[in-house]
Parts: sequence; C-alpha cells; structure tokens
Amino acid sequence: MLEKMRRVVTGHDKGGKSMVLIDGPPGTIVERGLAGLGEVWITDGSPADNSGKKDSSKRKLRLEPPKRGSVIRFFTIAPEQQGVSAAEMEKEFAATFKAIGGKDARVDTSRHPGMHTTKTVDYIIVLDGEVTLILDRENVKLKPFDVVVQRGTNHAWTNPGTKPALLAGVLIDAKKL
Repeated sequence: MLEKMRRVVTGHDKGGKSMVLIDGPPGTIVERGLAGLGEVWITDGSPADNSGKKDSSKRKLRLEPPKRGSVIRFFTIAPEQQGVSAAEMEKEFAATFKAIGGKDARVDTSRHPGMHTTKTVDYIIVLDGEVTLILDRENVKLKPFDVVVQRGTNHAWTNPGTKPALLAGVLIDAKKL
C-alpha cells in the first residue's frame, strides 16, 4: 500500500527556478505484514535547510525525528488479529520498536503492548479506515479526517476494522516531560 503513496518534493535548479526534484513513493518504506511506515521527508534541524538535492528520507528508519528536526510519514495499522496471545503480541511489538530504534519508548505497556511515548509533538491525520487511540486513561475512536495532536503522551493505535488503516503523521522534536 505505501509504495502507491506519492510524494512530490520541490527544489531549485542552478538558476534558482523552482522545479520538481522527486516525484514518486516515500523514500524509505518498511512493512511488516499489513502494517508499515513510509518516510516522506526528514529535516535535521530548525530552521530546516532547503538547499541541496539529496533525498532526506533515504536513511535508516527511526521512530523519532533527529534532534531539533521533524519527519513526515505515512503509516498503516493492520487490523487486530484475533486469537493472538498476549505473549505473542508483546514479542511482536518489542521486535518492531527495537527495529526502529524505539525500544526505550515503551515505558508502560500495561494497557496494550504497543504503548509508547516519544519526545515529540505529533500531528496525526487519519486518511482511511478507522482506528482507536489508546491512552493511559481512555480510548478514542477515530475516523478519516480526524486529527490527533499527540503531545509526548503514552499511547498505542489499534485497528478494529478488516483492512489496514492509513494515517499520515508529522513528528517534531520536543522537550521531554
């Protein structure tokens, strides 16, 4: 699904005129079954550097953006699997977060094995499907075009539907609480 996403990245030619540098799918895509992440663009600081022609998204996938940086990504959430044990879910989430440099983000998984927190402010937009945002004290059902402003809180996502849900997220480095 993520390879069908389109990103258009603009830049400047040698004469300073605007042009398209990249027109295609996200630069880095990692999928595990029906879940995955597709990196659209990453900035390494603020203010961002708009010079150069390098594809900033072609790098090892990390849960959080660089210090003082940002990331925009598409991500898919697989439908909940029935009949999977809590131990199997814990093992899968632990491996997934470790693979994206986020094993330390899993501070309290007592409500769900996908619970995690990041040192970011995130703008998450549901594009397709329905998901549930799990927080420490409550759950929130979300549908297409709902937006979550995630402010460094412990959370997880679940998909009660039958097809993958598609979301877009902008993560910006922030102070840790």
